[in-house]
Amino acid sequence: MSDRPTAPAPDRLKEWEQRTEVPLFAAGLVFLAGYATRVLVPVGVQPWRDIALALVAATWLLFVVDYGVRLRLSGLGARFVHSHWLDTVVVILPLLRPLRMVQVYMAVQKRTDRPRLSLYARVMAYASLTAGLLGFSCALAVYYQEREASGASIRTFGDAVWWACATLTTVGYGDAVPVTPWGRVIAAFLMACGLALLGAVTGSFSSWLVEVFQREDEKRPPGSA
Repeated sequence: MSDRPTAPAPDRLKEWEQRTEVPLFAAGLVFLAGYATRVLVPVGVQPWRDIALALVAATWLLFVVDYGVRLRLSGLGARFVHSHWLDTVVVILPLLRPLRMVQVYMAVQKRTDRPRLSLYARVMAYASLTAGLLGFSCALAVYYQEREASGASIRTFGDAVWWACATLTTVGYGDAVPVTPWGRVIAAFLMACGLALLGAVTGSFSSWLVEVFQREDEKRPPGSA
């Protein structure tokens, strides 16, 4: 019975992801800045809009190349699309890169010797940063779809930011709502993300409080009130 050599592909994929996750997150911020410039800067303002377009195109091409390298190193072929569905979604819609915050944090932790945050602190940090970046991205996308729509209540970027805050926090005042089909798709997505993020934060905070109270009870001498 001959020993079969183990495939080095998973190890190479993990090494690639560890090395590129943080630089790609920085590229995602550059993409977001370029997209924001394209949306917020008036059409006649040059050369900023052209520079922003070049940044958006270059960073998106970088994401596509990274996805191709991951696909090759995984050795999974077409199965990679299903097993790494988040990577697939992000390369199609780069504005959703904030959803990869967990992978970014893990890559940073593997590079440094700093002590890890507690589980509760990590969950709240993930959720807060993801909510901020995702809310800003969706506000840009909704503003782009709604600003010239007939009967729209979201006419300025400030309206879009207010709408994103109300949607993420599940408040939903109803004073600013999308009216276009794509705007409503973005709104539905942000509602789902808001519920998930809010549940993660409140659940972690509640668990942390319970743990603190338990520690306080253990410190009390027996028989004390």
